[in-house]
Amino acid sequence: MGKKFIFSAILVYGTLFLLARAEPVEDKQALLDFVGNIYHSKKLNWDQRTSACSRWTGVTCNHDNSRVIAVRLPAIGFRGKIPTNTLSRLSALQILTLRSNGFSGPFPSELLRLRNLTGLYLHFNNFQGPLPVDFSVWRNLSVLNLSNNGFNGSIPSSISNLTHLTALYLANNSLSGDVPDLNIPSLQLLDLSNNNLTGVVPQSLSRFPSSAFLGNSISLQNSSSPVLSPTSVPKKKHSSKLSEPAILGIVIGSCTVAFVLIALLLIITNRRKKDNESSSATSQKKGKSTKRMVSDNQEGNNRITFFEGCNLVFDLEDLLRASAEVLGKGTFGTTYKAALEDATTVAVKRLREVIVGRKDFEQQMEIVGSIRHENVAPLRAYYYSKDEKLMVYDYYNQGSVSALLHAKRGENRIPLDWEMRLKIAIGSARGIAHIHSQSGGKLVHGNIKASNIFLNSQQYGCVSDLGLATLMSPIAPPIIRTAGYRAPEVTDSRKLSQASDVYSFGVFLLELLTGKSPVHASGGEEVIHLVRWVQSVVREEWTGEVFDIELLRYPNIEEEMVAMLQIGLSCVSRMPEQRPKIADVLKMVEDIRSVNAGNSPSGGTRSPGSTPAVTPYVGEIGSSSAPH
Repeated sequence: MGKKFIFSAILVYGTLFLLARAEPVEDKQALLDFVGNIYHSKKLNWDQRTSACSRWTGVTCNHDNSRVIAVRLPAIGFRGKIPTNTLSRLSALQILTLRSNGFSGPFPSELLRLRNLTGLYLHFNNFQGPLPVDFSVWRNLSVLNLSNNGFNGSIPSSISNLTHLTALYLANNSLSGDVPDLNIPSLQLLDLSNNNLTGVVPQSLSRFPSSAFLGNSISLQNSSSPVLSPTSVPKKKHSSKLSEPAILGIVIGSCTVAFVLIALLLIITNRRKKDNESSSATSQKKGKSTKRMVSDNQEGNNRITFFEGCNLVFDLEDLLRASAEVLGKGTFGTTYKAALEDATTVAVKRLREVIVGRKDFEQQMEIVGSIRHENVAPLRAYYYSKDEKLMVYDYYNQGSVSALLHAKRGENRIPLDWEMRLKIAIGSARGIAHIHSQSGGKLVHGNIKASNIFLNSQQYGCVSDLGLATLMSPIAPPIIRTAGYRAPEVTDSRKLSQASDVYSFGVFLLELLTGKSPVHASGGEEVIHLVRWVQSVVREEWTGEVFDIELLRYPNIEEEMVAMLQIGLSCVSRMPEQRPKIADVLKMVEDIRSVNAGNSPSGGTRSPGSTPAVTPYVGEIGSSSAPH
């Protein structure tokens, strides 16, 4: 009894110790000291009792939550000097973003103690005085943005020691003297415009466009002409007088331009007034959710709503400036990969044809944004305006299951093995089951397909893009990209059900098994619907054509694949009431591995050409020709 007590005590204390270690205590206190000693107009949700790594706005930790590695606090309304002996204690810090605030005073020298910085963003503040003499301490610095401040003096030549620097922004300051010879091969972006620099652009920087030096009194190589700002370009004198038609043209053109400018000014003023009135009315409504944090600028524009637990901080301007890459065009809009300037990467979905107003849109976003499950891609933030509706998600760098499954097949392709496909199916089913349990058991995903399923950190399926069908214009008949997933009873994309979700998931299971798209072309011009094709093949008592040829290399998985096939076919029954509930589907999918419990997927042998026996499926075969 005594030994059991001692063991239990050790286990409890050990657990508490590990939990304590899972929080960067010293870094957390440094951040609290920083924010507690400087004025800021916007409230931060930093609290000693909550986790800095998972709950604090703008804070990112390393993989084991032992250190803070990124602090992003743009446009928080800070005023004054950076408190000493605060941020400098974050010795593992890699990214620091304090842009668009009101910090003042000289360059904060204590930041030079942050030897692991890779990105420093201090632009749009009120810093003054000379820059540090020695930048060499930041050996790993990749991006340095000190633009739009009041820095003066010369540009330190020690910047040339930053051998990893890729971007240098010093524009819109009061820097003077010659441009130093910054021979940094890695440097790709440079902006020294609108300073008081003189002399000649050194050879090492001649590869950059003249716009990088605009607004200075410096000359390009092999040119004696200074690079001036447009307002400083001397006017050429004309010896001849203008003709009367020319003068008349100038007058008419000037009046036209003036009229257009006045009209634009009136439109912008009216729009801002309406946005402010709408924002004021929204903030006065009772019962407003406490699970979100709003990031506004002073005019009330660029309003992005962040959900609880999101440590991202950016505004619409950041998204517009971000480098964007199209990831895909789906039923409800286009999704982009957005790389923000502080190295944060997010997925942004730009919605099209939203027919509901702000109130209904925000209510649906609140429902979707409140869902937290390891197999559901979390909605981090959204943006609503009359002309633009955006949704912000985590970026999954492995891409969608559709991309993984249907990538060009060749010698260099890494196929999805059966183990991976099984985990994708299990994870996706768990995510959909959780969604169906929300809103009193009435929530519907509405757009289940392989391109909306990703892999989470454990390589299980993770569903995304839920709850959008009710916001959009009805899509009927179904467009070709979603026709193969659409249940036969669905004629209006806004009138979906959990049973239609089960149908779509069944199609997805068949897609995992066959490696074929839900709707694809044959060798000729014939369009083949996956569900009909699988049903016809199974009805003919198995021809060996159903399973993906890439799966034939793995031994002892026949029974598991057949079990998955039967589950998929039951989900795609033509009659909604004959389809199983997703909770039952989940249990069946999770039980697949026990079907072949006596065999290991990695053991045994089988001839690649052999065919497993399968009991023909006779459920809805008779109606397989029904349109869907």
